[in-house]
Amino acid sequence: MKLDLELAKKYSRPGPRYTSYPTAPHFSEDIGPAHYATELNDAGTPVTDEFSLYFHLPFCRSLCYFCACNMIITSRREHITDYLNILKQEIDLLSRQINKDRKVSQLHWGGGTPTYLTADEIRDLMSHIRSRFSFTADAEISIEIHPGEMSPERVVAIAESGFNRVSCGVQDFNPKVQAAINRIQPYEVTAEVLELLKSNGIEHFNLDLIYGLPYQTVESFSETLEQVLTLHPSRLAVYNYAYVPWLKKHQNLIDEELLPTPEVKLAMHARIIDYLTSVGGMAFIGMDHFARPEDELALALNNRALHRNFQGYSTKAGLDMYSLGITSISQTYNYYVQNTKLISNYRDMVEGGQLPVERGIRLSEDDHLRRQIIQDIMCQFELDTNKLSANFGIDFRAEFEHEIARLGTFVDDGLLVDEGDKILITENGRLFIRNIAMAFDAYLPRDSRPTTAKQPRYSKTV
Repeated sequence: MKLDLELAKKYSRPGPRYTSYPTAPHFSEDIGPAHYATELNDAGTPVTDEFSLYFHLPFCRSLCYFCACNMIITSRREHITDYLNILKQEIDLLSRQINKDRKVSQLHWGGGTPTYLTADEIRDLMSHIRSRFSFTADAEISIEIHPGEMSPERVVAIAESGFNRVSCGVQDFNPKVQAAINRIQPYEVTAEVLELLKSNGIEHFNLDLIYGLPYQTVESFSETLEQVLTLHPSRLAVYNYAYVPWLKKHQNLIDEELLPTPEVKLAMHARIIDYLTSVGGMAFIGMDHFARPEDELALALNNRALHRNFQGYSTKAGLDMYSLGITSISQTYNYYVQNTKLISNYRDMVEGGQLPVERGIRLSEDDHLRRQIIQDIMCQFELDTNKLSANFGIDFRAEFEHEIARLGTFVDDGLLVDEGDKILITENGRLFIRNIAMAFDAYLPRDSRPTTAKQPRYSKTV
């Protein structure tokens, strides 16, 4: 698979990542705790026997200048203790709303830096979760780690708590790049932590990289890719850096003049895909995700069981995802809801017996249909027009005549093949799936809120 640089220039524009549809900018404060509670208790709402849980642990010891996460920098342990107490109360509130026969098949701790918690805090929180929810025997239980915040005691606590997959941020192993983004994490430290995790029975690792950071070049990032492959990750996510200081003020600490040019970033993107697939032997999952051919993510792609949610690509298709902690976003059949962003509001709502929802959106019939279409594009790399017509009681080609017309440019560029009953995304087309999905996004054409080329709402699609 090769990235055509001319096509990349043509299609590189701001666009959603489609971790949801509709996307988060379209959430409204008209949706609140009562809507979420009604959805959880509505016997008429389709539910699955299994579900996912996400826990947002926002605290970090120090500021990474590139970060776009919802995080809080603190050195005061009492702030973390207070937050964990509120989080456990939210767990109690949510668990009362969920049928006890349903089980957790996927759990993730994100941040922030979840491993900023002490070993005892890790054990205590997971013990509380397990006391309120039942788990499937093969549940995927994952945690994001920062090697700089790992200790032998934390490693043992993670293993004893039942975590079986670890996601580790690397970004770049080049010391000059690390200094520029205030994330000092030598290769040796990362390798030592991963070996310690393996010795405690944790074999599955996701590593996260970022290209487009200060001082990066195609050659320097190639060296990082070589080093990363020696760590034998199960999965890799290689993200295109979104420099958005108008949204994340601390990114102003990065000198924009030091960032690679768009042309260099495109060349880096091409190198990443070529190197990881040809030299690294990894399967290209989609967008920025790669996996070993034997990994569950690659198998899910081959078995047409791939899914996309707020954690990116997932092996658990069709599950409700209940998310806890500030800023976290839950997905049910009819709703997306997001928790409040302020800890003070979070405390008041939870202690008042309310699920701490601040905003969200209820999906219309059209949203349900377009969500399925965009999921099929992003995860299956095809549209089965007959199946969509049957499942939704429509004539797909008549209903989406204008959207199909928009696909003409992708057909002309060899990114799509329209066979009538199926619209197939070619191998090269998979590099531009965000652009293809945007053709079916009803919110983009009618979004009247101001945006400028200098201050886009979304990251670049390529």
